[in-house]
Amino acid sequence: MQKKKKLENVTLCNACGYHTVCTITKSKDVQSYYVFVTSWMMKMESIMSKEQKSDKFSEDLSSRCNIFVQGILYAYGISTIIKTTMNLYMSMQKPMTKASVKSLCRLVELLKSIEHTFHRRSAVVADSVAHITHQLQSQALAAIATAKKRVISDKKYSEQRLDVLSALVLAENALNGPSTKERRLMVSLALSVGTQMKTFKDEELLPLQLVLKKLDLISELRERVKVQCDCGFLYWHRAVFPIYLDDVYDHAVDAARIHYMFSALRDCVPTMLHAKHLETCDQLLESYDKEIMEVFNEHLLDKLCKEIEKDLRLSVHTHLKLDDRNPFKVGMKDLAHFFSLKPIRFFNRFIDIKAYVTHYLDKTFYNLTTVALHDWATYSEMRSLAMQRYGLMMTEAHLPSQTLEQGLDVLEIMRNIHVFVSRYLYNLNNQIFIERTSNNKHLNTINIRHIANSIRTHGTGIMNTTVNFTYQFLRKKFYIFSQFMYDEHIKSRLIKDIRFFRETKDQTDQKYPFERAEKFNRGIRKLGITPDGQSYLDQFRQLISQIGNAMGYVRMIRSGGLHCCSSAIRFVPDLEDIVNFEELVKEEGLSEETQKAARVLDSVLSDLTSNSAEGTEYFKMLVGVFAPEFRSVKNMHLRNFYMIVPPLTVNFVEHSIGCKEKLNKKNKGGAAFTDDGFAMGVAYILKLLDQYQEFDSLHWFQAVREKYMKEMNAVVKEQNVQATSQDEKLMQTMNLTQKRLDVYLQEFELLYFSLSSARIFFRADKTAAEENQEKKDKATSNGTPGGSASSSDTTTK
Repeated sequence: MQKKKKLENVTLCNACGYHTVCTITKSKDVQSYYVFVTSWMMKMESIMSKEQKSDKFSEDLSSRCNIFVQGILYAYGISTIIKTTMNLYMSMQKPMTKASVKSLCRLVELLKSIEHTFHRRSAVVADSVAHITHQLQSQALAAIATAKKRVISDKKYSEQRLDVLSALVLAENALNGPSTKERRLMVSLALSVGTQMKTFKDEELLPLQLVLKKLDLISELRERVKVQCDCGFLYWHRAVFPIYLDDVYDHAVDAARIHYMFSALRDCVPTMLHAKHLETCDQLLESYDKEIMEVFNEHLLDKLCKEIEKDLRLSVHTHLKLDDRNPFKVGMKDLAHFFSLKPIRFFNRFIDIKAYVTHYLDKTFYNLTTVALHDWATYSEMRSLAMQRYGLMMTEAHLPSQTLEQGLDVLEIMRNIHVFVSRYLYNLNNQIFIERTSNNKHLNTINIRHIANSIRTHGTGIMNTTVNFTYQFLRKKFYIFSQFMYDEHIKSRLIKDIRFFRETKDQTDQKYPFERAEKFNRGIRKLGITPDGQSYLDQFRQLISQIGNAMGYVRMIRSGGLHCCSSAIRFVPDLEDIVNFEELVKEEGLSEETQKAARVLDSVLSDLTSNSAEGTEYFKMLVGVFAPEFRSVKNMHLRNFYMIVPPLTVNFVEHSIGCKEKLNKKNKGGAAFTDDGFAMGVAYILKLLDQYQEFDSLHWFQAVREKYMKEMNAVVKEQNVQATSQDEKLMQTMNLTQKRLDVYLQEFELLYFSLSSARIFFRADKTAAEENQEKKDKATSNGTPGGSASSSDTTTK
């Protein structure tokens, strides 16, 4: 027992700060303090959690009293060391080493840990203080009663002895009551008189003084702990905070100590509330809050976010062998300790490190997935890994996953449709676009599946936007189209050809002569050619092909939309009989949220059903919006268009054959095997001008067929005549001529079939007058008087 008391006294002496400042900041001395305080905390927890037994009540109170006093003394010693050291460094204007800063921050943590221990057990401490003060008062009263008996037993009477006795009685009266500051002061004053004339023996006086000191400490326990553990001085030493955070980050194992540092930083607030140099204290508080949070973000949170993201990336991409991740060589930091921390309270907020990092990763993964949707699987794997390794519950991005064969995105085509229609060639039968030329060894293609994938990514709303963009593009192209048709050279030639056809159609069997169209094609070249060898008619053909490509793209958008909708709705059992989920939910009396969800589901199903069943008639819309303008009186010059179609087809066939021949050559520049955009463009413009009947009256393709069949028959006859002459060179020439005629006829036939197919899209079987009559009949049958205007016109406009 004696030995234990001796050890306690040594500990108390050390805690009181008898070490020199320079030695205390050494890590060895800080470590010893760490051991003292942690052992004290363990004792405190042990004693406070034990149930008090009635037979050992006095001993329990004595041990509790000693542990409380020891805690205050530790706090006093550590506080003195921190303040003295920091102020000495500041006054001497000497830089502090990182090791010293870390040691002092350790001491700050220990100081706040003492305060937190008292606070955590405040209910038990408050209960114990009342009993301890009563016990200490009893011990002091017993010592005073012994001294009083001694004074009374002495029969010598004197005024001095009477004063001593009166002082002892006063001390007794003061101790018989609550241990207030005033009463303790009275006891101290009374005993300064009562201890005269050797009233107390030496071995009695020292214990009494110790009891009264303990009484002072215990009675003001809460105030003493608050004063000694106050770290408001850190406001003037904020430079240590970044170094401290770096140390916490490097030693993540004991990350929980960061709570103590933030508790110390909060101690500055009461002092700042009395600031007079600013209009309001809030300015100072906001500035301090902002500064601390910026440092915290920079030195801990941001570093932690980036390190976690880097770890997840390297773990997912281990097959790439990016760097050496052997923990025995490069070391390993277990950052998961930060995510087991409870939220840190600072000012009016709680800093949740786990939530902060989770939000950062969610935001980063979402943004990067939107940039490259085909990486969705990688980020999904990283989310799973974050959950397994760090316990981070991340939110699914809910972005539509993209396939590796996504192809060119609809959004990109829409924004650059003028580039797209000039660089890609359309194939009508396969519904596919093929790149015209490429710097690579392969050509890009776009088909319905690519468009459907893209629509699934962006939503069906992009279809209408694409058609609106196409409308804007067509407006510009039709302006150039009108300019060409208005040209005097072109207009005069066309009027001359129309007059010629009308005058000679009886002699030519109602067929437009092939020679006339060929002459027109050659004649245009005399007007001038571009540096790359193109005539005005070549450029006009390209313009029509681009218009046709735009229409082909609209057709593909519609087909892709139908494909997307049908794949989305394939799980609905019966499209004709879809139940109303909102009504069913209301009947069951489910919550408002469930009713809202059912309403959204009904809306989605309705949208998908209508789109998959009908689709939108985009061609009809694009015809309806331009047709009135094309057929108006001010655009009379466009009515000659049907007559330029034959020369255009001749020009197109020559161009097409030239492109196909380049396929077999080494230099494949300008090679192509399809360009159905021209047929689409011609069919569309003829529909806008309502000139299908005028064009059919030319019987152009019949004239072409007859012309080539006539020439081929002539060649066959010549071959039969020359067969007997055995002239090989002449026979080779005739074979080549026959082959060339075959190729030209076949190319015209392909164009005829493509044009016939394209005309079906625009309902070429009916004239504008017949279509209007059909609208009127339909309106009448629906009970609406007269024909109603098409809503598609206003919509697209």
